[in-house]
This record gives sequence, C-alpha cells and structure tokens, in this order.
Amino acid sequence: MNILLILGAYLIGSVSFAVVVSKCMRLPDPHSYGSGNPGATNVLRTGNKLAAVLTLLGDALKGWFAVLLGRAILGDTSLDMTLNSWVLCGIVLAVFLGHLFPIFHGFKGGKGVATACGILFGINGILGLATLGTWVIVAFFMRYSSLAALAAAVFGPVYFVMLFGFQPMAISLTIICALLIWRHRSNIHNLLNGKEARIGASKGKAKTNLGDAANDSSMEGS
Repeated sequence: MNILLILGAYLIGSVSFAVVVSKCMRLPDPHSYGSGNPGATNVLRTGNKLAAVLTLLGDALKGWFAVLLGRAILGDTSLDMTLNSWVLCGIVLAVFLGHLFPIFHGFKGGKGVATACGILFGINGILGLATLGTWVIVAFFMRYSSLAALAAAVFGPVYFVMLFGFQPMAISLTIICALLIWRHRSNIHNLLNGKEARIGASKGKAKTNLGDAANDSSMEGS
C-alpha cells in the first residue's frame, strides 16, 4: 500500500498542466517555443493569460492534492517521526519528481516552483504562506521571478524546521530545494551575468514571435 501511494503521487505529479491546458485551448505545445519549459511563464508567452493562470493553479493544486490525499489515507494528522511520516516524505518527493520528470510527457517537465508551493500548503498552511510570502517580497523588491523562486526554495525547509523542529519531512524539503536550484541553473547563470529579465520588463520585438523566443530561458515559474 505504501508503495502504491508513492507511485500514485508520482503519476499525479506527472500530469503537466502546461501541456494539458495548451491542448484543451488549442495552443502550441509549450515544449516547442520560448524556453521549452512546460510552466505557466512559458505558456504566458502565447499571450493567453487564462491558460497561464490555469497552468499555475493546476501545477500547484496537484502538489497540494497529492499530499492531502496521502495524509488522509495514512491518517497522518501530525508530522511525528513515525512510519507514516516517512511514507509521506516519499509521497512529497514523488509528486515533485513527477512534475520534473513526467512519464506522460517524455520525462520533460517544468521547474517545480508551483508544485513545490502546493506541497508546502498541503503540509501546513502557515508553512505555505510563509514561503509564498518570501517569494512575493523578493519578487516585489528585486523584480526577478527566478530569484524569488530560489529564495523561497531555500527558506522553505528553514521555515519548516522553525515551525516543527527537525522532522523527516525537513529532509524531503531540502532535497526539493536542491532540485529547484538545479532546475534554475540557467537562471542563476543569467542572474550572475546580468542577463535575467526582470518582472514587467519589455519583452522586445524578438519575443513577440514564439519562434524567435526559442532560446530564452529566463523567468520560469512552474
């Protein structure tokens, strides 16, 4: 049963809402333009804001749903160091890895920010709000979506330990943090070289055409 729960979480995470929403709304495959990242920011490059919002919500909700479903089945209402907590750690990692490497979409997934946010809210509402607040503050003052995502990724495990102490879940969240940083390596390179696009910055004429934006990798959100 525990193995089935973890496998089910991976399959839930493997549903790429960028691809699903794009197909339903007859938009291009998000792998085929912009940065090639199947996330809300790349979908927004089509000019369809509704599709981008639905992608963002879908990717976040699947993380939240997988964690809550796992906790309901396990009867794990606390985060004590029990077998159920270790299984829940596996569920958390599985749904996140499903988003990064989705079996339904050729293992070509997104960067995981929205799904990680949903996971944190599934674990604890205060934890989710604190981490989301970090993203908002950094994004507001620094105007870099990727930098905000990196800051939130780092502080997520820190907030968990501050709230609950060192529990097994802290290990899973630290692994997710490391994976998020790894997935944003191109953004880190752009930040260090002053090439990362700021939130609200003019996209320029080259980005008005999806094909011309094929090599752009900045500001990915989910």
